[in-house]
Amino acid sequence: MSGVVHHNRAQAAVLIVEDDDALRELLADELGDAGHDVRTAGDVQEALAAHRSRPAALVVSDLRLPGQDGLALLRELKEASIPPAFIMITAFGTVEQAVEALKVGADDFLTKPLKLDHLRLAVERALETRRLREEVAHYRTLLGSEDFHGMIGRSTAMRRLFEQIRRVANAQGPVLITGESGTGKELVARAIHEESDRAGGPFVAINCAGIPAELMESELFGHVAGAFTGARNARDGLFAEASRGTVLLDEIGEMPVEMQAKLLRVLEDGSVRPVGGNREARVDVRVLAATNRDLEAEVTQGNFREDLFYRLETFTLEVPALRERGDDMELLAAHFIARFSPAGGDTPALAPDALELLRAYRFPGNVRELSNALERAVAFSNDDTIEAAALPRRLHRAPAETSEPHSVWTPGELQPLADIELRYIRHVLEQLGGNKRRAAEVLGIGRRTLYRRLGVSDG
Repeated sequence: MSGVVHHNRAQAAVLIVEDDDALRELLADELGDAGHDVRTAGDVQEALAAHRSRPAALVVSDLRLPGQDGLALLRELKEASIPPAFIMITAFGTVEQAVEALKVGADDFLTKPLKLDHLRLAVERALETRRLREEVAHYRTLLGSEDFHGMIGRSTAMRRLFEQIRRVANAQGPVLITGESGTGKELVARAIHEESDRAGGPFVAINCAGIPAELMESELFGHVAGAFTGARNARDGLFAEASRGTVLLDEIGEMPVEMQAKLLRVLEDGSVRPVGGNREARVDVRVLAATNRDLEAEVTQGNFREDLFYRLETFTLEVPALRERGDDMELLAAHFIARFSPAGGDTPALAPDALELLRAYRFPGNVRELSNALERAVAFSNDDTIEAAALPRRLHRAPAETSEPHSVWTPGELQPLADIELRYIRHVLEQLGGNKRRAAEVLGIGRRTLYRRLGVSDG
């Protein structure tokens, strides 16, 4: 992208408005030699006609012109959605005139006799300012793109996910939401709730990794008075609090195996028994579960109940990693920059080198990592643009080299086919962040076949 910006800058359309023929010709020659596409005009009406026929990126105008002056031209041109950059020049410069021109929107104010090196510098600076305005307008356009229940994206992968959310929203069974850390699994769960006929009820998110194993049953299902030391009063659990709504069991892979059996009973008959109680109570909740683990592998390793896994995976939605979402990264960047910019201030634009850095980085922490990086960048940037230097240091490191598919075998080195195959399988797993489900799809084999080739028992 930086190459494209440089090319546009070198070929900028420049309009020179000057009634002195000799000076007009000198300025045209100077800026033409600098690589710009130069046109000229002798007064305001001629300049406006030239700009209407082919808009200029930069106008260099004398303040004193026959008829209307340069300020009138500046006011007229500033009405455009993205006006041209504007440099005012005059032989009769005063502080008052300079202040007035800058108030109206001039980018710079130069006095005669002009120094050509100062002019060249002012031109490049004004064109760069206009480029930044274009970037801001571009990001504002991006922010008007599709926003689905707080999720921003227009890539094929995200549009597919949005459609899947709509389809499962009013189904009766549980939904398993999978994906790497930081991809936005809780946002997906909230979208399912908001799209469903339970949207008027509560949405209760429960972090299974954050509840001690000995307290989990009480937290989820409640307890009666005296059920254990310290239980002076009866307490409803989180499932009861979510009545007629939705429960999200986040990080379900962290749930102790003994609790998994009790959860399965709730899914099967829709009732819970408080700790210490002897009666079951009906609960009307939709259960969603989220995990960044490969639950099928966890089943194989004995860490997750097979019956619960099959009950949960009836409807499985996989949230794509940021690196799989194409231009959504730029869309999200615009969103986060606007979110973290001071209220009432201008939204800074990403400099080309900063955008290239974001595009080159793999973001193992996904959308959450991008958000954190841009929150920092907005804080450390100036008012106009976010330079690459404002981004976290880790983004500046060269991307770690990954072995290409052909590197699983070195020409001239004879190896068993099974060894080469295993190396390639591991290469695919590495590229997909260890996601065995996706790896099996890429390799065109079943997941149980994948486990066998990795030397993992399938039970």
